[in-house]
Amino acid sequence: MKPENEQIVKSFLAHADDLSDDITDDVEEMLGVVPFIFSILRDRPESFALSTLADYRFSRPASLDAKTAELIAVAAAASAGADSCLKVHIGAALKEGASRDEVLDVLLIAAMIGKTRVLASSLRQFREVCGKEQGTGR
Repeated sequence: MKPENEQIVKSFLAHADDLSDDITDDVEEMLGVVPFIFSILRDRPESFALSTLADYRFSRPASLDAKTAELIAVAAAASAGADSCLKVHIGAALKEGASRDEVLDVLLIAAMIGKTRVLASSLRQFREVCGKEQGTGR
């Protein structure tokens, strides 16, 4: 890395503890809770500040309103099987104005995509091993 960029990074990281406090406060306001992982990751202030700052920015892009971003987070958490994240983001989506029906519909869409992912992959393998059934036309 160029020396001038090293100095910028070093200066940024000199404020890692303060940044970590601010990020934690902002995330708690945004989500209504401080995620469990923060309690462990805070043991590495420099990594925590860099990583969570990026995550914080990704979670609230300028192109999406907060409710939409949280509904997307609900779908992603559901599809990843991240139960604790799912609970947090359902609460955050409701906090941002999502209705119970909107959250449920997002979960149903995520489940449908998960189901079709399994079917698409497994049925391709089935067809490869078993071949096409005669007379199906497909």
